[in-house]
Amino acid sequence: MLAEERFGKILSLLESAGSITVQQLMDELNVSESTIRRDLTTLDANGQLTKVHGGALLRSGEYDTRDDEVMHRKEQNREAKERIARYAAELIRPGDFVYLDAGTTTEWMIDSVTAKQAVFVTNAITHAKRLADRGFTVYILGGEFKAVTEAIVGEEAVATVGKYNFTKGFWGTNGISIQRGFSTPELKEAMVKKKSMENCMECYVLADESKFGKISSVTFAPFERATVITTGPGQAAFSKCRNIIRL
Repeated sequence: MLAEERFGKILSLLESAGSITVQQLMDELNVSESTIRRDLTTLDANGQLTKVHGGALLRSGEYDTRDDEVMHRKEQNREAKERIARYAAELIRPGDFVYLDAGTTTEWMIDSVTAKQAVFVTNAITHAKRLADRGFTVYILGGEFKAVTEAIVGEEAVATVGKYNFTKGFWGTNGISIQRGFSTPELKEAMVKKKSMENCMECYVLADESKFGKISSVTFAPFERATVITTGPGQAAFSKCRNIIRL
């Protein structure tokens, strides 16, 4: 097994467990103690884990506890977001009942959707207007308007989305962690994401590479719940994940 393969396996095991011993890694990778210790030293020096006596600990991911304004986020990683959005839009088929989460990448999807018979539900006023302008049937959730993300949130939005059963859904996220799942900074918005994802058959999270390895304040779904569409990620910990579509 090549060193890079071992690094990826070590980080993947660590992401799942939070901590791991040298002996466990020796058993899992079928390599010597000296090899494992060298690998842990290298990964610690690269800032990818914390080496401790007898093993290693998961290094705390980058925490994101606040949302940026929509206009600022629209220009961040724009090329990657547009590529992800075009791919996601092609997944929508005639007859689909689609949940479209508020967010800049989900908004980029709208111009690329060709299945005119699809019906949409969204918690974003801007999304609803653009979908309607393109001739789609669209329903918008009611509730509290959150200006920073231009999303409808709160108890009324959760109650409304709970009535629907979606064939496909597309969500944004602030953070992606194998251990902590998909997360976002604000509780009210997280609850809308959580409920809509629970009521959906096929769930897709659209995320550029910057979201991987980040943890935000509130987890709205476990990592295994959705397929991630991305142009990354570069981190070795995600290299073997089967629920990631890399464009």
